[in-house]
Amino acid sequence: MAVGTLTTVPVPAPRTIDRHVAGRAMLLAPLAALPLAAAAALIVAAGQALHLPALATAALALGTVALGSRGLHLDGLADTADGLGASYDRAKALDVMRRGDSGPTGVATLVFVLLVQVGALAGAITAGHGIAAAGAGILIGRCTLSMACARGVPSARPEGLGATVAGSVPRIAAAAVALAAGGLATLVPGPPLWRGPLAVLLAYVVAAALLWRCTQRLGGVTGDVLGAGVEAGVAAALVALST
Repeated sequence: MAVGTLTTVPVPAPRTIDRHVAGRAMLLAPLAALPLAAAAALIVAAGQALHLPALATAALALGTVALGSRGLHLDGLADTADGLGASYDRAKALDVMRRGDSGPTGVATLVFVLLVQVGALAGAITAGHGIAAAGAGILIGRCTLSMACARGVPSARPEGLGATVAGSVPRIAAAAVALAAGGLATLVPGPPLWRGPLAVLLAYVVAAALLWRCTQRLGGVTGDVLGAGVEAGVAAALVALST
């Protein structure tokens, strides 16, 4: 479920999808995204070897990740922005998000977040640690999914992906993912040592703020909200790794 939902890698369909399976899938999201992180890192390495401009290399790397995830999280980001910007009425906001067509708020949000991601990764490439930053940023963003699906986080709708995964991850397991991410982030090459853990912390803070806002406005999470949290987390992590 984790690989099939979050990437375009062909895998057999799970025989059953229940809350237990969904919870484990969200915990495994960073591992499922390893092919995407590896692809981004390889493209950065190739761009550096070919002496491509840092901005072009960053755009190619993140574009490949979007292609490898079917643009799933970017679509969620745009839909979430449209829903939050459409109305203070919960039902109307959810209806706007369900339609799937992006309005001006969604498009603008998408452009600005992608500009931050590409610009930050370009900064990391210029600073000499773009390969590590590309891989780490992609994985850190996916780590926040377990927090967004932790016990106590409600679903905004009675159906859909959000209803399947909302509240399906034990809190202690979600906390373990965050702590493990912070510990492994110390392996990001280059001084200072705290830059990697700072990227994890910033990604979680930004994703948590978005999660809080969506639960207040929408009454819970949807699949779109989860995708928006991933993209916001990636942007925050890359900013922390950009210098």
